[in-house]
Amino acid sequence: MPHLTPGQVPDATPPGRRSARGRRCAAACATVLAAALLLGALLLPNRLDGLTPGAFLRLPAEGVALAALLLALPARARPLCAAAGGLLTGLLALLKGVDLGFHEVLLRPFDPVLDWGLLGNAADYLRETSGRSGELLAAAGAVVLALAVLALTTLAAVRLTTALTRHRRRAARVTLALALAWTACVTLGLRADGVPLAATVDADLVGERVQLVRTSLADARVFRREAARDAFAHTPPGRLLTGLRGKDVLFTFVESYGRSAVEDPATAPRIGAVLREGTASLRAAGFGARSGWLRSPVTGGGSWLAHATFLSGLWISNQQRFRTLTSSDRTTLTGAFRAAGAWRTVGIMPGVGRAWPEGAFFGLDHVHDRARLGYRGPAFGWSQVPDQFTLEAFRRLEFGRRGRSPLMAEIVLTSSHHPWAPVPRMTDWRGLGDGSVFRRIREGGTDAEEVWKDPESVRAGYRDAIAYSLRSLIGFLQRYGDERTVLVFLGDHQPVPAVTGGSPRKDVPVTIVARDPKVLERISGWGWTEGLKPAADAPVWAMDAFRDRFLGAYGPLPH
Repeated sequence: MPHLTPGQVPDATPPGRRSARGRRCAAACATVLAAALLLGALLLPNRLDGLTPGAFLRLPAEGVALAALLLALPARARPLCAAAGGLLTGLLALLKGVDLGFHEVLLRPFDPVLDWGLLGNAADYLRETSGRSGELLAAAGAVVLALAVLALTTLAAVRLTTALTRHRRRAARVTLALALAWTACVTLGLRADGVPLAATVDADLVGERVQLVRTSLADARVFRREAARDAFAHTPPGRLLTGLRGKDVLFTFVESYGRSAVEDPATAPRIGAVLREGTASLRAAGFGARSGWLRSPVTGGGSWLAHATFLSGLWISNQQRFRTLTSSDRTTLTGAFRAAGAWRTVGIMPGVGRAWPEGAFFGLDHVHDRARLGYRGPAFGWSQVPDQFTLEAFRRLEFGRRGRSPLMAEIVLTSSHHPWAPVPRMTDWRGLGDGSVFRRIREGGTDAEEVWKDPESVRAGYRDAIAYSLRSLIGFLQRYGDERTVLVFLGDHQPVPAVTGGSPRKDVPVTIVARDPKVLERISGWGWTEGLKPAADAPVWAMDAFRDRFLGAYGPLPH
């Protein structure tokens, strides 16, 4: 007998009974946790703005229906049906988790037909910002998390089925009461935290996604019909771009330069000042400018889709369309310059770090990718080459060569790419060298982890990055532009919702700058605003309309 201290009463409960009580408590806790897990999976919203406490204080119709089905099934069929229901719940929870990311970055849900390729782009982004080890760790973590969710929801459903079977009568009464409560909530329109108490989250999700899949499957046929119409497919080379012969034409994309940069109160004062100062300084150098708006097919990301839309005159809103386009013989805006035979066509691509066969489709004689630019400085977030160095490398490799023929260049500036930290700053053009000068600038910058702790810091980082990109471009034109230079620059898409506040607008600024007044006279009927900043009421065109308007404006002179 164990030793008892004075006043201590011996425990009369036999050890076996204490053990059984503990097992019952553990089993009850496991059942409660299983119910909470399934409830959370069923009620999980697919948008971050829906992640409120009220979202999880609702009655899911799917849960009530599954419980009723399990109670009605024969005993042998219940475990299999429970496992299938739990697995489906887990799959839908994973789909909603992916949707959370897509809504936060691209302002739309995940497309199960067309979006798988974007996962590879996400892996590339992680590799560029966190290294190969960061990419592998993130991929491994995503796989483990997905398998864990599927396993836990399946086991939770089987666990609850066992509890329902053990207390079948009581479970039937509770299920009936929940069904009546759900019906009453629907009838009375009861809401909590702005959302209906009677939820059909997963049923609605499945219905919407089925419709999206049908639309996506039909999209290939729709796109082929659209692509078959090409107003310039049979235009003789001698009649292409006659109004720009002898000019150097630079099409420059400024990453994430969207309407919010120009109009949002958090960014507009700074960016507006940069554009006003740039307009004045370029005017003093003899340049004129006209600006308008284009509506991009994407927002938050997918820059290559916007580039392809702008250059092809087709609405390229998904990877399937992009692949179809780049395997066709469509006349692109850049390809028209090559077809005309009066320009050397080049691409300046600091964001391209591996083979890029699409360059041939876009009509580029030569592509200067990241390695060819000669940059030996540090990366700034995702952007591996600061915009000022990219433009100086273009001058060194192509623009500044003596005795060259006219150039058409597609230039992609990347310093304003998410995550906007750290941000480069302007330095002396003469001292750029191999880019080592940016090491000191990089060391004084703020890391993305610090910036993304606060929404205001994110907006400030975006503002500073856009200002840097615009100053680089304006400075290049001031320094190296002449009467032959025609610059067309535009944004590719709006930034992520963290900056735009979830605005559905997809507009981006577009500007044409030239010293020769005849270049701007040809677009006098477009209604664009004078200067580098488009007015709020300037025309908004779909981005795929630009190719035909540009080729038409600078085609044969009227008789």
